[in-house]
Amino acid sequence: MVVGYFGPEGTHTHEALIAATGGQVLEPMSFPTIHDTVMAVQAGTVERALVPIENSMEGSVNATLDALAIEAAEVAIVGEVVQPIEQCLIARVALDLVEIDTVVSHPQANAQCARFIRTHLPRAAVLASSSTADAVRLVADHGGPWAALGNRLAAERYGCVVLRSAVEDVPGNETRFVWLGPAGAAPGRPGADADPIAPWKTAIVFWGAGSEHPGWLVSCLSEFAQRGVNLTRIESRPRRLGLGSYMFFADLEGRDRELDVAAALAGVQAHVDVLRVLGSFPVAV
Repeated sequence: MVVGYFGPEGTHTHEALIAATGGQVLEPMSFPTIHDTVMAVQAGTVERALVPIENSMEGSVNATLDALAIEAAEVAIVGEVVQPIEQCLIARVALDLVEIDTVVSHPQANAQCARFIRTHLPRAAVLASSSTADAVRLVADHGGPWAALGNRLAAERYGCVVLRSAVEDVPGNETRFVWLGPAGAAPGRPGADADPIAPWKTAIVFWGAGSEHPGWLVSCLSEFAQRGVNLTRIESRPRRLGLGSYMFFADLEGRDRELDVAAALAGVQAHVDVLRVLGSFPVAV
């Protein structure tokens, strides 16, 4: 099975892929952006893919939500993985912190370590990269006193030195990743069936009719409350059609084929123009 991931080698997604599959993925394929990774499933370039969707410190990964909602109608979430995230300060050679004049990483990693940067590297410029691994690779090729935020896997892959470990601002930092597959694919990680006794989760996105009227969102959400279906996450994202036009993402407990969940989804459908089930899959344990 060809499995795509948000790369290059050494990203936290790559680390999560190795941890979730025990290194047994037959043919991993990295992609330079989250959007490219999602669309590779849509195009049939890969059979499954792993991308980040939510971080415990910085919230949702908007690139994943937008790609699934707007451009990848033939892609479904088929599973999830929760991975502890340790950010390390990494350099090409051993450096004192006062020598570092530039820190580079993915914007999420920079945000997760903002307090550390302010406190220990107050004079360093902060630059954004396409991924944490790409930041480490950039630092490995740079001759100046630069440092990257990334993981130990990236430091090892690109021949760098870990200056400080666990530099994230809040202990217990975690990222939730989702397995993606073609619409209709069996739930579960690559090479394994879904756990038949695990609790399930359903992810949806909706928007449209009546959203400008008072109480519209309450009416939509009451469809779940009336049937005892618990929502575990809800948030809005702009639809890129101008100010005031939003789509709403929600995660709810249960499988989409369960009677109460199916009835709630049918109720929401009566209030909206578009309702898409992004996936129904076992909860990460």
